[in-house]
Amino acid sequence: QLQLVESGGGLVQPGGSLRLSCAASGFTLDYYAIGWFRQAPGKEREGVSCISRGGGSTAYADSVKGRFTISRDNAKNTVYLQMNSLKPDDTAIYYCAARHLGFVRVGICPNEYDYWGQGTQVTVSS
Repeated sequence: QLQLVESGGGLVQPGGSLRLSCAASGFTLDYYAIGWFRQAPGKEREGVSCISRGGGSTAYADSVKGRFTISRDNAKNTVYLQMNSLKPDDTAIYYCAARHLGFVRVGICPNEYDYWGQGTQVTVSS
């Protein structure tokens, strides 16, 4: 069964850090660009970041630039999202998604994705 599973969410105080993981099972991530998205209550889903298949190209939403870092370890079939200096506005369910043979060019992420995870809750609150 082809599956993406996010983990690493939780409750953190403003200014704190979390690292989210996106692990694939049933397929290898080597051939997939990966995106991270989030959806807060009452808001539309928004793209947060993405990374190319080899990890050489990345892109970030303006709201997270300088605070979040996306990376991948293809040997572990996992993509990470390191989130620092978290703010209450970062509170959301975070999802990862995989796009087969997707490209990340000039800071632009793929428009469509083939597989989605179930999400992990991130809550930033004092």
